[in-house]
Amino acid sequence: MAQINMLDKIGLNIDQVSQMTGVKKTTLRYWEKEFSDYLKPERTDSRRRQYSLVEVEKVAVLKQLIEEEKYKSAGVRLKLGLGLMNSASNTSETSAMNQPPGVLAGLPDG
Repeated sequence: MAQINMLDKIGLNIDQVSQMTGVKKTTLRYWEKEFSDYLKPERTDSRRRQYSLVEVEKVAVLKQLIEEEKYKSAGVRLKLGLGLMNSASNTSETSAMNQPPGVLAGLPDG
């Protein structure tokens, strides 16, 4: 019989995740829409978000890329290997993605 890891069963609500990570609840909701193919907290029967520890780690990654490394949404999507189709980015960011490497102003190296 497989051993159940209790840490995998932890479900944190959006208030708890906001306090843990220092990311505002409105920002968490926005990131969930903007990066829907990356950040997918579970929903309870009453439709409340329930974050696993894996999802909390993803929030930490997004925070690092956006707030500390100053990537724009399109840059984050590239860095994470996500497509642009679900991005709510504006057309200037999307059109910038069609430029040759080195021309992407505002995207740090790394």
